[in-house]
Amino acid sequence: MEIRKATAEDLPQLAGLFDQYRVFYRKASDRQGAEIFLKERLLATESVIYVAVMENVLVGFTQLYPLFSSIRLKRIWLLNDLFVAPACRGKGISKSLIDAAKQWAKSTHSAGILLETEKTNSLANRLYPSAGFIPYDQTNFYFWNNPE
Repeated sequence: MEIRKATAEDLPQLAGLFDQYRVFYRKASDRQGAEIFLKERLLATESVIYVAVMENVLVGFTQLYPLFSSIRLKRIWLLNDLFVAPACRGKGISKSLIDAAKQWAKSTHSAGILLETEKTNSLANRLYPSAGFIPYDQTNFYFWNNPE
């Protein structure tokens, strides 16, 4: 298995994985929309995407977005997406993708990585603590949902 940064050449396969990821979170399948969204992120360098590759097939990915901490005077990375194809789970791919994200955070001298997952996602809620993430309960997390 190889973990590397995604390139434009990965878009067709990556869009398929990204679409599966969105369906997992109860969104309607939209492979074309997934490819357009990812292409925009890559071309504008608005995110960093790592992919897991086995025998020239993409089997997983993680996507990080930059945020900034005024208090810390540093960048923070938001690990917004992490997905491994169901047939490839249980092989350490998620941890390898997280390790790549951690290395990226270190190489960019960031303050760390922020992530969230649903309380009902039992796999993720076991994975993240085992990868060194700790629940952060010092602040309240709020979200404003744009009614548009």
